Amino acid sequence: MAGLTDPDLLFPPEANSRALARALYASVRDLPIVSPHGHTDPRWYALNEPFPDPAQLLIVPDHYIFRMLFSQGVRLEELGVASLDGSPVENDGRAIWRRFAEHYHLFRGTPTRLWLDHVLEHLFGIEEPLTAASADRTYDRIAMLLQRDDYRPRALFERFNIEVIATTEGALDDLKWHRTIRESGWGGRVVTAYRPDAVVDPDFQGFASNLDRLGDITGCDTGNWAGYLEAHRKRRAYFKEFGATSSDHGHPTAETANLSDAAAEELFNRIRRGSEDGRERKLFRAQMLTEMAKMSRDDGLVMQIHPGSWRNHSPSVFQKFGRDKGFDIPTRTDYVTALKPLLDCVGLERDLAIILFTLDETSYARELAPLAGVYPVLKLGPAWWFHDSPEGMRRFREMTTETAGFYNTVGFNDDTRAFPSIPARHDVARRVDCAFLARLVAEHRLREDEAHELAGELAYTLAKKAYRL
Repeated sequence: MAGLTDPDLLFPPEANSRALARALYASVRDLPIVSPHGHTDPRWYALNEPFPDPAQLLIVPDHYIFRMLFSQGVRLEELGVASLDGSPVENDGRAIWRRFAEHYHLFRGTPTRLWLDHVLEHLFGIEEPLTAASADRTYDRIAMLLQRDDYRPRALFERFNIEVIATTEGALDDLKWHRTIRESGWGGRVVTAYRPDAVVDPDFQGFASNLDRLGDITGCDTGNWAGYLEAHRKRRAYFKEFGATSSDHGHPTAETANLSDAAAEELFNRIRRGSEDGRERKLFRAQMLTEMAKMSRDDGLVMQIHPGSWRNHSPSVFQKFGRDKGFDIPTRTDYVTALKPLLDCVGLERDLAIILFTLDETSYARELAPLAGVYPVLKLGPAWWFHDSPEGMRRFREMTTETAGFYNTVGFNDDTRAFPSIPARHDVARRVDCAFLARLVAEHRLREDEAHELAGELAYTLAKKAYRL
């Protein structure tokens, strides 16, 4: 029986270009994985316990999967997604898996289908298509394998050839699982990243109490501006103790501000008192991006800005199930005007690194590539989230390379909660980049030796350098 994934997946149809793409891919296919930004749970690596069942591993935590099913009328409760109020949801992994298999056809043509087929075939040795008829057979095989020691988290980490993976924790996290990993003596490199959204965004749920908690953790007086900034510095230093080389900022927009110290302090005081003025709350978020950039200049953490998502677009789903349930929707995003205050402040610094992401592809050629193509602090993150797909990756290369080149980009990061999909996602990125390089060679825009050098850099080296790993 033929496998689920073709050896020439995503390669050019023209024979000479396809042959070169194959050769380029062969040279990078087995390079170690550098995963510098993601959302896997450090608890997995700390405890190294067997994953509970196929549904809990592959379906329940993956919003790429359940958002598609929800769009076709499958309720989140039927997929085992826990409700905040404790109301009943499906807990039978086999039932969840059957429901997923019955609807697997919905993923035809999507990157999720590519990733899942790769996982089924290359991780679990399953070559028959997933359907309602094959659901129980595939479930039983995966469930059996998950009980083996070589399918525990640390063993898979090593099998996946992961050199380093970064999780992402909020500013109030105690990082106890990272401490457990470090004290265990295991050689796998798992680092954290500083995500301060809960204590820089006045619209974040529980913002005022979050600031109180930040003060308790750090011993700083977060009732005043100076103490609040010092609390951030202390938390960033604490995160660095557990390997952090980056911070991450998921703001609604890329808007920045560069207020005077006195004006920033006055604004903070109003926000701390609970200002309901939307303009002031927006301005505070903007100021805090610049403050975080100044801290990165001082402490060396690479700054990632992930703007442009209207998060939790459905209030009813948010109220019942909480954050990250598939209802984060892309918005139009400005960068040239929005980033100017920050760039006026730190844009020419040579030792500061700021990585920009976007969900608004119209900004690639018009704004992001020209900005990264001249400001020393800026690099472009890879095609992200909704654009983490073959077409999205191709568009990214086509629209940014001519202005920003390859070396103002940062390779690939998988940005995933779905641990088994990490090799699949990196494989897709490597295939797409090799196909793009083969095309440039075929068009005589690149020498073949340059293409081979670039293939390795895009797959491995650029991410290590950009994230200081």
